[in-house]
Parts: sequence; structure tokens; C-alpha cells
Amino acid sequence: MLPPETGPKMIFRVFSFFYFLSRPLLKWLLHRFTNLCELQRICYGCPPGATRTKKVQMSLELSRRLPIKKLLHILNELVSNDVEDTFLRREIQTRAIGTVLQVKKINPKVHIDFPRSFGTCAERIWGYKRMYFMVEKLRATQYDCEEPEHEAKLMMLWKLLVGDEMTLTGRITDQWQHIGFQGDDPSTDFRGMGVLGLDNLLFLAQNYNGTARHLLSHSHHPKHGYFFAIVGINLTSMAYHLLKSGAARTHFYNHPQHHLTVDTFHQFYCYLFYEFDRYWVECKPKNIMDFNHIQRRFEENILKLLANDGCYFKMNLSVEDV
Repeated sequence: MLPPETGPKMIFRVFSFFYFLSRPLLKWLLHRFTNLCELQRICYGCPPGATRTKKVQMSLELSRRLPIKKLLHILNELVSNDVEDTFLRREIQTRAIGTVLQVKKINPKVHIDFPRSFGTCAERIWGYKRMYFMVEKLRATQYDCEEPEHEAKLMMLWKLLVGDEMTLTGRITDQWQHIGFQGDDPSTDFRGMGVLGLDNLLFLAQNYNGTARHLLSHSHHPKHGYFFAIVGINLTSMAYHLLKSGAARTHFYNHPQHHLTVDTFHQFYCYLFYEFDRYWVECKPKNIMDFNHIQRRFEENILKLLANDGCYFKMNLSVEDV
């Protein structure tokens, strides 16, 4: 008898094997009966957002047509290079729509809604990939104490969170522990997530300053407190891995902003920080040693929500004091 964990996995693998084996025949039969290609059926039959975009993406990635494969290669290369965003968006729209219309022999005068619907999906698919490329660049950039921009951002973070309540006595000081760094020099805490960890914290403090200060006050709770900055960097890691794995596609494909940017990722991070703080307070941990366990449960909850194609995380800025 199969162990409980391997049974469902085996069934899924068998189903997937037969589905991909019979997929070309199914596509041919549906095309014959509907006179529509698979991409048209998806764009006309699926609701907009993650449901439609994910299926369009899978259809493109499974395509055996050489022009489609070439299209994917070109666009994947484009989003992974330092090109101007306006040029990139225009290339995504014109190349993706033009190639698909030609390969699938779709008359845009007859199927008026298809180019717009498919184009929106294409913009989300490669917008997500572009956003990941930009986020990865920040993560790979290590904090440099000799870089004035990095130092200026760190000082701005202190000023936004602490204000005039406390003045730094120096660059290397245990005062940094007040906002949740581990030691006297915050630069050592950014090693894992690079400048991305700092940029996330700074975005939260700049754009949701009241919320950031409330979260900082929660972190100072005598019994249920935590290290604000360290937790923030851990949540940067969580947000980054959700983005990299593709699990976060649901949220971003449902995002009302079609043009995804690094700021869109920062907003996602802010949501996670706010919700984690709320979850932490609800769990009432005995001490900071409960952090790994609580974060793991929190991430599992987020993944369950992201498994629903209707998922979209919206910031709710009302934060209660502990």
C-alpha cells in the first residue's frame, strides 16, 4: 500500500502524463468543433486575471510551434536585460500579439477582442518576469558601507522610524538594536538579501510611515516583541522566494496595475509584514525563539491563499496597538 504522501502525488503524475500525451489530440478536436485555437478559447472562456493569464502562459510554454518558441526566447531575453521599460512594454505587445495572430491565423477584424485580451495577459506574464529580474538585481547587490547611496538609505530608515526621539551617537552603535538590528552595525544583517532587504524596509517606512511606526512599537512589546529589522529582512526572503517560485503569480496577475514594477513588489512585502505582525500578535509567542515556527505557519497560510486564482492581497492600514 502506498504511503499517504506518495498516493496523491502518484495519481497527479499519472494524470499529468496522460493529459500531456493526449493534449495535442484534445486541442485538435476542440479546434474542429469550436473553430477557435486554444488561446482564443482561454481568452474568451476564462475570467480575466490570474485564471486567464496562467492558462495563456501554460499554453504558450507548451506550444510546439517554432515561431511561438522563438517568441518566448526573445521576450525572456529582453526582460533579462537592461532595456528601457517603455520599449520593453511595446516589444511585448507588438511581438506577442503579432506572432500569435500570424501563427494561429486569427483575423483581428473578426476577433476584435482577442488582441486586447491576449495582450493584457502577455504584459502580465513578462511584466512579472521583468519584475523578478529587477528584484533579483537588488538582492544580488550587497550592502556596501563605502557606497554613499546605501548609507544614505540606512540613515533615512532610522530617521523615518525614530524621528527626533533618539539621535544616533555614531554609525557603529548599539542604538541600531532599537529598530531591530542584531548588533552595532546593520550592514552585516543585509548579507542574505542584499540591498533588497534595506529597500523593502525603507519603502515601508516612507510610504506607510504610520503603519511602520506601529509595527515598530509592537516589536518593543515586553513579552511578545521581536526584532523589527531582522523580521523585516526575513520577510524579504519570504517575499523573494514566493516571487521566484512563481507562487506569487496569483497576486500579481490579479493586480489592478497592469505594469508591474519593483514598487509593486515592495507593496507586496508591506502587506506580508503587516499581516505577519498581526499573526504574531494573535499567536502570543512565549519569546523570540518561536519565530521560525510562527513564520513557517504564516507562510503556509499565505501559500494556501495564493493557491486560489482569485487571490489578491490589498493593504489594510488599520493597525491596533498590542
